[in-house]
Amino acid sequence: MSNHLNKIDGKKYNEMTNKYSKKSGIVKDCIMAFVFGGIICIIAQLFHDAIVSEKAAAIFGKITEENAKALTVMFMVFLGVLLTACNVYDEIGNIAGAGTIVPITGFANSMTSPAMEYKSEGFILGVGAQIFQVAGPVIVYGTAASVIVGFIYYLIK
Repeated sequence: MSNHLNKIDGKKYNEMTNKYSKKSGIVKDCIMAFVFGGIICIIAQLFHDAIVSEKAAAIFGKITEENAKALTVMFMVFLGVLLTACNVYDEIGNIAGAGTIVPITGFANSMTSPAMEYKSEGFILGVGAQIFQVAGPVIVYGTAASVIVGFIYYLIK
């Protein structure tokens, strides 16, 4: 079989990949990402509105706006972790595409997935060492980009 593959030239290879590659429907993908990203944001807003409502205040006491924002973020991270642990988040991601990556639930998923995958190797060398496998570069480069943009903003002002 390897001899057959060595005889394929660039033109033949391109023909084969074009024939067997799945065509991406970019418009459909963008619409699905927009819709599902919006649904995730609506869920967060509904949770926020529920915990600052008068009914919630009667049960739990008055929650300040600052605390409500923090609780909403924690709830969305919890929801992302729960759906990942139940193997539901990936199924949603197959349909929604980037709509599940951008919100904070996507960050929770990117940390939970490697932790679940490597849990058989133990808590230190498995979960602890691999939990930031995907999220680590996002944190590093996101922080670096924010410093650079902040510095440029400081220079302009």
